[in-house]
This record gives sequence, structure tokens and C-alpha cells, in this order.
Amino acid sequence: MLTVKAFTFSPIQENTYVLYNEHNKAIIIDPGCYFSAEQETLKKFIEDTQLEPVRLLNTHCHLDHVFGNKWVYDTWGLQPNIHRDELPMLKLAPASGEKWGLPFRNYEGEVQYLEAGDSILLGADVLTVILAPGHSPASLCFYCAGQQFLIGGDVLFRESIGRTDLPGGNHETLLNSIRTQLFVLPDEITVYPGHGMPTTIGYEKRNNPFLT
Repeated sequence: MLTVKAFTFSPIQENTYVLYNEHNKAIIIDPGCYFSAEQETLKKFIEDTQLEPVRLLNTHCHLDHVFGNKWVYDTWGLQPNIHRDELPMLKLAPASGEKWGLPFRNYEGEVQYLEAGDSILLGADVLTVILAPGHSPASLCFYCAGQQFLIGGDVLFRESIGRTDLPGGNHETLLNSIRTQLFVLPDEITVYPGHGMPTTIGYEKRNNPFLT
């Protein structure tokens, strides 16, 4: 049984997620902690909850979703897990940080690659990797069918969608990804997005102005 804990970090207000089970094993997804106080907030939660982080996942590699990758690696020794087509975005992130006035030290070590359909195990719990490009070249979503939730990154928001004017973005590709990869999931699925409040697949089918 997974518990989902969300944090909102950085001036870009990015959602960082910690998923953990009853055995206190944890997965960190999209660590967006930019300031040292945000790093301490995440570390204190993990220590106070007596969690052992065992995996680091990135839905995609735009700067706000990787601000904390190096810090997570330095703290717990976890290499980022990404889609291989996101590697150019990861390498571009520091330049994007400079452009937006948010310089940071990027993770530059080895990475682990994920593919569509991969299963990520945390004890008895399973996350299935869904490839949903369009916001970035190879955005990933992490789907837990057993508990009916999706960590969606910046693909789908409440009554909105990810922007497509950043490097690697494509509007029609994003719409196609949502329709063919996410809207085929049950309506009851809770979507935990990379920004803003959670939503559900059914609500977005009925109310998202980009897709109705």
C-alpha cells in the first residue's frame, strides 16, 4: 500500500512527490527543491517518517523537475531514472536555469533509463511507466493501477495541459498522448500533476477545455 506525499517547491511552484509503503521504503519523484530550506523540508520529512529512499524518478527533465536531482544523489546515492530521450533536456537544464534567473548545480553522473511499459516495484506495489510526449520529448507518467492514481508530471493539469512552447514541446503530440495514453485509463484515476492541485481522468474528460 503506497502513501503519496506532495511538496510544492521552488519559485516555479513544482510538485515533488514521495511515495512510500508500509515497510518505509520510498521513491522520490521530480525533486524540485531549489532552496536549501526546501531540501531540509524534504529531508526532515523523510527522516521523521523513518523512510529509506530507494529510487529517484523524473517524469521529464525540465529544470524545475530536476533542481534537486544532484542533492538527492549526494544525500542518498540515487541516480535519476529517466527516458533516454530526455537526456538532452537534462543537459540543457542549467542553461535554462540561467535564462530564467534560477541557476543551479545540475546532476551530471550516470542515469538509469526507463521505457514505456516498464514496471517499477516498491515491495508488492507496482508503478507502470507510460510514455506521453508532447510537453517534453519523452515525458513519463507513473501509473498505479492497484490504487488508482497517476503521477502525471506536466502532461495533464486540472482544466489545463502542459505548455508546449519549451524545447522539445509539440502541441498536437501532447493532445494525442493525453487522448491515447491517459484518457484510456478509468475515470476514477486520480492524477497528481507536476503543478497545481490533483484531478481525475473523468473530470478532465468532461471539463478540460483543451480536450472536450
